[in-house]
Amino acid sequence: MNLTRQMALDYGPSGIRVNCVCPGSIETPRFRGYPPRQSLGPGLTDEQRARMANSNRALLRMGRPEEIAYAVLFLASDESSFVTGHALVVDGGQTIDA
Repeated sequence: MNLTRQMALDYGPSGIRVNCVCPGSIETPRFRGYPPRQSLGPGLTDEQRARMANSNRALLRMGRPEEIAYAVLFLASDESSFVTGHALVVDGGQTIDA
């Protein structure tokens, strides 16, 4: 994030905006099945495991890849022409309860 801020200061006078996206847990093949079965015991259903994986987020779910893409699209669009040096957190509230 500090690199983003510094680059925004360095390149802003040239009309270049620099921002970063800080994603939370995204529902991808890497995160499916988290937490692992062996660490929780054999009696948990997939639904119970999913509930445990999502329990620390304000929205009680993982994000979808397209939700991160929408954030990036916003930062790349003219609608964010006055945004630079910003770290856009897209984590469903995960960092609220950290």
